[in-house]
Amino acid sequence: MGKKLILYYSYTNNTKKIAEKIQKATNADICEIETVKPYTGDYNSVVDQGKREVDRGFKPEIKPLPVNLEDYDTIIIGTPVWWYTYAPAVATFLFEYDLSGKTIIPFVTNGGWIGHTLKDIKKVCKNAAVTNVIDIRFNTDKMVMPESNLEKWIASL
Repeated sequence: MGKKLILYYSYTNNTKKIAEKIQKATNADICEIETVKPYTGDYNSVVDQGKREVDRGFKPEIKPLPVNLEDYDTIIIGTPVWWYTYAPAVATFLFEYDLSGKTIIPFVTNGGWIGHTLKDIKKVCKNAAVTNVIDIRFNTDKMVMPESNLEKWIASL
């Protein structure tokens, strides 16, 4: 089995916490997707901005990744749900980078519903194998899913 990369975007740090748990358990490389212009303001104003961006299909500029994706066979992609789909920063990544031939394992954090995030990832990554998704629900900054479920999923990686 080839090398694995954990690649994630996190605004509230919930997705980052999960990415770090995965990294600790798997020892895979880890990399954060960062926007050139960070989101600012309180949570509700960022939610409103996120809704507008998703509705318009806006893709913010992201910083170059400090890794070469060619070095990895499997990419474990973490995204929060923003208005029923992946975050705009993840949209930018998915549209700018060719993931053909790779195995994509999404982990999706949300406050209640995954929406059409998985369907949208599969649509954009049509030349990759999208598999083993996990839906991780949070209540503010507390994970609602039992820790044992997350650990079982991580062990399957």
